[in-house]
Amino acid sequence: MKDIDNLLTSSKNLSKKNQLRTKSFGYQVLGFGAGGAANPYICATGGTITTSGNDRIHTFTGPGTFTVCTAAKCAAHNLVSYLVVAGGGGAGTNLAGGGGGGGFREVKSPSNDPYTASPLDGYPNSPNRITVSAQGYPITVGAGGTGAPNCDQPCQTSGANSVFSTITSAGGGLGGCATIPTPHGDGSDGGSGGGEAGGSERSQGSGNTPPTTPAQGNDGGPGSGGGQFPHLGAGGGGGATAAGGPGTSSAAGAGGAGAGTLISPASGQPGPGPSQYYSGGAGGGLYSGSNWGAAGIGGAGTAGPGPDPARSGTANTGGGAAGYGSGGSGIVVIRYKYQ
Repeated sequence: MKDIDNLLTSSKNLSKKNQLRTKSFGYQVLGFGAGGAANPYICATGGTITTSGNDRIHTFTGPGTFTVCTAAKCAAHNLVSYLVVAGGGGAGTNLAGGGGGGGFREVKSPSNDPYTASPLDGYPNSPNRITVSAQGYPITVGAGGTGAPNCDQPCQTSGANSVFSTITSAGGGLGGCATIPTPHGDGSDGGSGGGEAGGSERSQGSGNTPPTTPAQGNDGGPGSGGGQFPHLGAGGGGGATAAGGPGTSSAAGAGGAGAGTLISPASGQPGPGPSQYYSGGAGGGLYSGSNWGAAGIGGAGTAGPGPDPARSGTANTGGGAAGYGSGGSGIVVIRYKYQ
């Protein structure tokens, strides 16, 4: 009987040990999937995905959806960094003003690994901050505005807007064209304004339209109104960090400089230092001579004399166009800590 009792006791103890092991194993699985060891950071899909240190970068060069599959456990890690650049403005020919750079809006989240943001970092202004949750965020990437080789064909356009969540960057303004009545002699308003046409005696486009804080762009430059043909310099398009330069009786205005950031080392236009640049304004046109307007850094086109070939903005930089080129398309970049 003692042998039987001992056998039963051993069997009960073994059963209890197995139950404990099963419970322990089950706790570990549950802890990993739903609690204890869950990833404390964002998990998301969409766009072209790269990494930099502990950060993940989603780059959209066309329309798409940024889908947050799982939000971070810590609310601070759901505050993402972003760059939203609109399409640059188009331009006409001959004495056309430079196209304005697309609107430039950026926020650098303090939860990201350190990187150099632009001087236009909007984080201090709380309405600019985006805290994501588990859902899809449609992305719009603005096309560059179109140009026209003949100002008698009023088909030039401003750049289109880019959108991420509550943030909209406005398309760059159209560069004014001199040989057609209003409104094409004027540079149009936008993220950055288009330059005024040479000799048009009209006006340059206003930047930061609609207004944001910090400003998403600057005004286009004035043209040389009332000068003697053919010495009629057009104004340069505005850029993210500087206004377009003025045209004179002997020279066209330079495009305003764009903004540099390292939110995504793989996109943008190289410039001074390690930063990549966006939203430069195009140079203004000049009927003859060689003093046409230089492009502002950030993907913009450089003007040339007379009926010069198209000088389009660089794709996915939001640079303005010169000549009768098209503006550069925009871009949306989203960055967050993932490990």
